[in-house]
Amino acid sequence: MARKCDLSNITVMSGNNVSHSNRKTKRKFFPNLRELSFLSEALGTKIKIKVAASTLRTINKYGNIDNFLINYRYNKLSDLGKKLRNKIKKSLSETGQLENVKLKSRKFSAVSSQS
Repeated sequence: MARKCDLSNITVMSGNNVSHSNRKTKRKFFPNLRELSFLSEALGTKIKIKVAASTLRTINKYGNIDNFLINYRYNKLSDLGKKLRNKIKKSLSETGQLENVKLKSRKFSAVSSQS
């Protein structure tokens, strides 16, 4: 069983334990993983995945799993995240709800409000 977030590629990192005498020994930093199931409104099913706590906070920020996958950067998603995103995007485009899910870019809204 791999210790890896299924959505955002967060994996085990390595580093050093540093003692008071400045001796260094190798150690591992494990991600804080939780196995959760999310209800995808676009697909109409539950998605059961392992998610890091930091990714879970980001999902809560976006509102739900569908909004997170559509609006999060494509190159930062894992392979499973990319597959789910494509399925959700296809499902939303067929029903015509894709524009309702996409967030407006902050850069463009800030530029247009200044002029």
